[in-house]
Amino acid sequence: MKKIEVAASVMVALMAILQATYGVYAYLDPSAFSELRGTELFSVGDSDWVAIYASRTLFVALIIGFLLIRREFKLLMWSALFGTVMPITDAWLAYQAGAEGAVVYKHVATIIYLLITSFLLRFLPAEDCRV
Repeated sequence: MKKIEVAASVMVALMAILQATYGVYAYLDPSAFSELRGTELFSVGDSDWVAIYASRTLFVALIIGFLLIRREFKLLMWSALFGTVMPITDAWLAYQAGAEGAVVYKHVATIIYLLITSFLLRFLPAEDCRV
């Protein structure tokens, strides 16, 4: 059980760190970030959606990090499973925008990563939900 807990915790921590990195990157360079995600900005005025994405991504990173610190494994399990909605949408949008296959496959890899993380977290004990 300890090995599963370590593996799942590392996967969740990497998820939170990546989300925080994406959030900061989106604030610092909206145009480059949008290309990384597979949807190009056509004008500087379009960068508002990137700032909106950045704020929500940082929120997700903080919540996931907090839940990990609190060892709320069941909540993290459901978060990882429900979190697949985002890369599914990202993959579809990137595909529709004509992004390179590698960009679309990156989103598919994220879906697989979240499903594996959710599966591992399933085996860990539920902690009391107290703040």
